[in-house]
Amino acid sequence: MAGAGSYLRSTQAFPSKTTLTPADALPVADADATAATGNAKPGIPVSAVKALDMSGLKIMSVRDNPELRDLMASNWLRMQAANSAAATDVPDNAPQNIYATVKVNGKVVATLYNAGSSAMTNDAAGKVGDWQDPPGLLGPDLAQWRAELFAKAVGGTVEKAPTAITQSEWKPRQTISTDYTRAQLDAAFEAMMAERQTAIAQRYAGYSTPHESSGGSTDFNA
Repeated sequence: MAGAGSYLRSTQAFPSKTTLTPADALPVADADATAATGNAKPGIPVSAVKALDMSGLKIMSVRDNPELRDLMASNWLRMQAANSAAATDVPDNAPQNIYATVKVNGKVVATLYNAGSSAMTNDAAGKVGDWQDPPGLLGPDLAQWRAELFAKAVGGTVEKAPTAITQSEWKPRQTISTDYTRAQLDAAFEAMMAERQTAIAQRYAGYSTPHESSGGSTDFNA
């Protein structure tokens, strides 16, 4: 003991110990091999590269693969229909499609649209919680049902918009058909290939190869 509350521990003598590395544990030959491997350059030696046998390969046109051709044509038709709809259709949540609003103390907390979709503030959504729409209810009828539900949940009032329409006036959006006839698929494939040829021609339109009588010359400017 060396004073109150302190503990003195004597230093023990430990025999010296030699630390071995993994290389020290290997035989001399193995250590040399390890060193050679560490100095070797990464990659595959040229002598180990073998040429692929291309004799059995056959180049096949997409036209000769009916399944792939029809798949490409179907995708092209769906893309065309989607682009056309996006360019002409008015979104369901556009201002001109508002059916009604729900207000609390004069402030709009929810907006209903003619197609039945709705948008609301986070606070209103927390008060409304989860709900299940009645089966088969769509369009303005669904918008009216939701408006009454929201107003009751938040303690607000429903205000019909001047742009509201009746159920008989509402027209559901047409779904994009995925069933195409043989003639539609064939015509779509030809139109798709024509578009690709036009795109390729436009891509290389900047390249020209004029040949002059006083010696041929080629212009590679893009």
